[in-house]
Amino acid sequence: MHAINQTIVTEFLLLGFQNLQSFKILILFFFLILYLVTVCGNLLIIWLVVSNNSLQSPMYIFLTHLSISDLLLTTVIVPNTLYIIYNEGGTMSFSGCLAQFSFYAFSEVSECFVLSIMAYDRYMAICKPLRYSTLMNPVVCIKMILISWILIFSMIVTDMLSIIQLHFCGPNIINHFFCDLVPLMELSCSDTYYLEVNIYIWSIFVIIFPFIIITGSYVYIIQAVLRISTTSGRWKTFSTCSSHLTVVCIFFGTVIGSYMVPAKGKSLTVSKCISLFYTVVTPMINPIIYSLRNRDIKEAIKKFCKISEHFHMLHNRSH
Repeated sequence: MHAINQTIVTEFLLLGFQNLQSFKILILFFFLILYLVTVCGNLLIIWLVVSNNSLQSPMYIFLTHLSISDLLLTTVIVPNTLYIIYNEGGTMSFSGCLAQFSFYAFSEVSECFVLSIMAYDRYMAICKPLRYSTLMNPVVCIKMILISWILIFSMIVTDMLSIIQLHFCGPNIINHFFCDLVPLMELSCSDTYYLEVNIYIWSIFVIIFPFIIITGSYVYIIQAVLRISTTSGRWKTFSTCSSHLTVVCIFFGTVIGSYMVPAKGKSLTVSKCISLFYTVVTPMINPIIYSLRNRDIKEAIKKFCKISEHFHMLHNRSH
C-alpha cells in the first residue's frame, strides 16, 4: 500500500447488461423512450409551475426542485448507459467515474431532502392552516432548498476527498451500468473502512432522518384527517398528499432496498434492477403521478392544451 494517493488504474470498464445483449436493440429503444418521456415530463412540470400564477404555492416550488433533481439524475445516467449497451460495454476514466457518481449522489440526496420538505409542507398546510401562509412563505421555501443544497454539497465533498485517496491496482471491471460507490470500493486495493463508516453515517442522515420526518408528518396528517367529520372532507384533504405519498413509497422503498439491505445474498441482477428502477424509472413516473393525481397540474395542462389549440387555429387561418 505504498503511494496511496496514486492511481495505477486510470479507467474502468462498465459491463452494463451483458446477459441481455441478444435484446440490445430492444433495450436501447426502451431506454431511449424512458429518457425522452422523463425529460419531456419533468420539463413540462417545471414550465407549468413557472408560467402559471395558480401554481406558485410552496408545494409546487418544491415540485419544481424535485423535477430538476430527476432531470439531473436521468441525464447523468441514461445517455452513458445507452453508449454502454450499444458497445456491449464501455470505458470511463477515474475522473469521469467520480464526476458521474458525484452528480448522481447530488440528485439522489437532493430528492431525499426535497421529499421530506414536501411532507413537512403538507403537514403545515393540513395541521396548521391558519399559520401556513406565514410559516411557509416563498422566502422560507428558498432558504430550505438552499440549506439542503449546502448540506448535500458538504456530504459529497467529504466523500470525494475520501474516494480520491483510494488506490486501484488490480481489476478495473465494474459489473454495473454506472459508477456507483460500492463497486468502486470493491475494486480498491486500499483500506476502505473509514469510507464505509462515513457512508453509513451519511446514510443515516440522508435516508433515515428524512424518512422519520416524512413518517412523523404523515402521522400528524392522518390524525388531522380523521378528525374531519365528513368522508368527502377527509378524502378531499388527504388527496392533496396522495401524489407525494405515492412518490415517497416508490423512491424510499427502492433506495432502502439498494443501500440499507445487506448486499450478502443479493444477486447482481437484483441489484441492477433496483438501481435501474430508482435511477431511470422513478424520474419518469414522478411527473406522471403528479400529473394524473393532482387537480391543479391537470387544470394547468388542460389550459396549456387549449392555448396551444387556439394558436394552432389562428396559424391555420392566417394561411
